[in-house]
Amino acid sequence: MKPPIRLIIGLGNPGAEYEKTRHNAGFWLADQLADDFRASFTLEKAFFAWVAKARVAGEQIIVAKPTTFMNRSGQAAGALMRFYKLTPPEVLVLHDELDLMPGHVKLKQGGGHAGHNGLRDIQLVFGSADFWRLRIGIGHPRTLGLAQQVAAFVLNPPRREELDQIEHSLERCRAVMPALLEGRYPQAMNQLHEANSG
Repeated sequence: MKPPIRLIIGLGNPGAEYEKTRHNAGFWLADQLADDFRASFTLEKAFFAWVAKARVAGEQIIVAKPTTFMNRSGQAAGALMRFYKLTPPEVLVLHDELDLMPGHVKLKQGGGHAGHNGLRDIQLVFGSADFWRLRIGIGHPRTLGLAQQVAAFVLNPPRREELDQIEHSLERCRAVMPALLEGRYPQAMNQLHEANSG
């Protein structure tokens, strides 16, 4: 039996200029989850993050948004994991995913970082790839017919239609959260991945 999720880390870049960019999809979902858990974010400098603490079904759940830039996300993730004495399989990272179209989302444990700087840094700090990831599809400039380079694409806001699709996928992520907090991973995966093909 795999341990349930206890620490949720949304990835993004801090600052108002990045707030609406595709690369901040992990922050968007973290904000929504904190609302769902009726928890508020507090700046905790010792953790290099905005941290929201909640009690869900009697268990403490931590939702965090690093205050460092994306490529230093491991600093917050590592500090939180050590302080709360958690293991990588109890950590869920929310992040944007170029390889999935807007509206699609995938849950997976382990694997590579596929060039995602936030994942790369967390993997380095944890010394393990065994944490869970919720991959929020934002599409790729090529598959969306855009001439933009990837770096510019992720640091720009999604177009209206893409944003609608991404927002719909975030709702689906929120719907499977109870299953993830109880360690019912196959159920959460089936629920999410069926909707991708629907």
